[in-house]
Amino acid sequence: MKPNPAIQDRPSPVTAAGARKGAWLTVLDAGARLLQSTSPLKGFDVYVAGLHCAKGDPGMQMEAHHYCKVVNDDLLQCLIFDGNTADANLIGIEYIVSGALFDTLPEEEKDYWHPHNYEVFSGQLSAPGLPQKVETSLMKQLVNSYGKTWHTWHTGTHGAPGMDLPMGDATLMWSFNRDGEADEGLRTGFEQAMGIDSDAKRADRASLLPLAEPQRGVDEMKDDFTGTTPVPGVVDADAPR
Repeated sequence: MKPNPAIQDRPSPVTAAGARKGAWLTVLDAGARLLQSTSPLKGFDVYVAGLHCAKGDPGMQMEAHHYCKVVNDDLLQCLIFDGNTADANLIGIEYIVSGALFDTLPEEEKDYWHPHNYEVFSGQLSAPGLPQKVETSLMKQLVNSYGKTWHTWHTGTHGAPGMDLPMGDATLMWSFNRDGEADEGLRTGFEQAMGIDSDAKRADRASLLPLAEPQRGVDEMKDDFTGTTPVPGVVDADAPR
C-alpha cells in the first residue's frame, strides 16, 4: 500500500529495548519479502486513529492507531500501534462488532465490550487520509458498534513515554463517553499533530444522529471523571429515559 501524503506522521513515543537490527535480520527480512507469504496480514488496510483509556484506570490513556481488516459487515479485526510510522510498536488488538452482533453475546461477555458512539459523534475517532465523505460513510458503519480491546504494551503518551518492553498482564481498554474525560493535553496534542479538526467532524457526523441507539457501558466509568459534558447520541442503555 502506497503512503498517503495526506496522512500526518505520528512516531512512537518510545524506542523499544534491545540492540539494533543485525545483519542476519536484514537478510531474513529480504528473504521473507521474496519467498514468504503475508496472507494473514493482507486486508489490514483500514486506518483509524483515536484515544483509549484503561477500564477502571482513568489515568491510563494513550493514542491508538488501528489498522483494521473488514471481515464482514458485522465484524472488523484491528491491530493497534502507538504510532503510524515504520518504528511504531504493536501495543494491542481490537475486535469490533455491530450492535446486532453484540446483542447475541452472552450477558457476562458483554462486560468486555465498550461502546463506540462517543468516538463517532465527538469527532474523536478519525480515518486519516480519507476524504470527509468517505470517512463519514465509514463512521456510519461504526454507529452503535462495540469494541473488545486488549493492550499488551503501555508505551505511554507522546508527552510521557512508558515502558520500552511489554510487561505484565494485558489490560482491558475502554472508550471515552463524554467530553472532558480524555486528558486535554493528550487530546489536543494528538489532534494537532495529526491535523484533525474534531469540531468539523462532529458537525459533519450530526447527520448520523438519527441512527444512534442507547448503548451498554456508556456510564461504566462515569464516576471516574469529573467536570464532563454529555454528547448528543451517546446514552447509556440502562439510563432512565
